[in-house]
Amino acid sequence: MSRIRVAAADGVGRITLARPEKKNALDRAAADELLAALARHGTDPSVRAVLLTADGPDFCAGADLAALAALVDADDQAQHDDAMALGNVFIAMRELPVPVVAAVRGRALAGGAGLASACDIVLADEDARFGYPEVKVGFVPAMVMTMLRRAVGEKQAFDLIATGRVLSACEACDVGLVSRVVPAGTLDTAADDVMRALAASAPGALAFTKRLFYDLDGPSFRDGIALGARVNVEARGTAEFKAGVRRFLDARAKGREGRTP
Repeated sequence: MSRIRVAAADGVGRITLARPEKKNALDRAAADELLAALARHGTDPSVRAVLLTADGPDFCAGADLAALAALVDADDQAQHDDAMALGNVFIAMRELPVPVVAAVRGRALAGGAGLASACDIVLADEDARFGYPEVKVGFVPAMVMTMLRRAVGEKQAFDLIATGRVLSACEACDVGLVSRVVPAGTLDTAADDVMRALAASAPGALAFTKRLFYDLDGPSFRDGIALGARVNVEARGTAEFKAGVRRFLDARAKGREGRTP
């Protein structure tokens, strides 16, 4: 079953996370599909901007811990390949010649917050929430640090990843994770307005603007993602991560058992 939907119309490419029953959690298949969708939009001359949205009440809860649990005994190469599948999505978003806009409602956590942060513009419903709670399951928000440090600076970034605290949309905007916060119920309209404006802009100027904007960072973005992937693999091999994943899955299973039909 596909994890995403892809469409394009009126100069706007759309990518929708379509796994609401899993809170749009990211696994290898989702990462591969996202990468293919970005490549498709990047080679379509009619697409002048890309909008990333999600089905259901939450944008993305992060990595699919059940998928990670299935890899706990895999070798380092398999772990690295799995980590870089999402890392390559971040790189592709940064290198895409057109702007990528995230429209976030509900929770954007861990890799989901990273996915939003990798976009060029982040629009958030006022009820949205952002956080990097990996430390709470013995993991490390390794690759997303590359975006996070650039977006909010060292002190705010370390606070977020070390404590795992969750920010409101307004707090996320204040620290630089979010571009704009819009009133509840108006996210789709706001996103459409932004996408129309981007699609109406001169595509060459936008492409040069985006390239220069990130070239000013220096050549270390790709290196940061690669380093994050290596740390991601090391973190996956720790006993505390494996135990944290098991606790999470056990708690979720018990929660389901306790529900009435």
